[in-house]
Amino acid sequence: MYTYDTVSQAVQGLKERGYTIDFNLEEDCIVCHQTPLKLRADEFEIAEVHRYEGDSDPGDEAVVYAIDSKHGQKGILVNGFGVSADAASDEMIAKLGVRR
Repeated sequence: MYTYDTVSQAVQGLKERGYTIDFNLEEDCIVCHQTPLKLRADEFEIAEVHRYEGDSDPGDEAVVYAIDSKHGQKGILVNGFGVSADAASDEMIAKLGVRR
């Protein structure tokens, strides 16, 4: 298991290990805006989760996901949690383990 002290270290470490696609969360899928790649919850698995909590600023809270698609692509999703979490469908919330 890999551990990282900060979000930026986690992103850099995952990129060095082949997680090169930058994903963004949409309501019912994750997407890469540089390519036409769009994955629904049943099309990917979460290989690793790294959670960071801000000591003094709730805006610093984030989760870094290492994503493996069922088609062989590997990428990273960085998402806030708690108050700063993005809107997502119940299926995506369950898949990502995001708290509302």
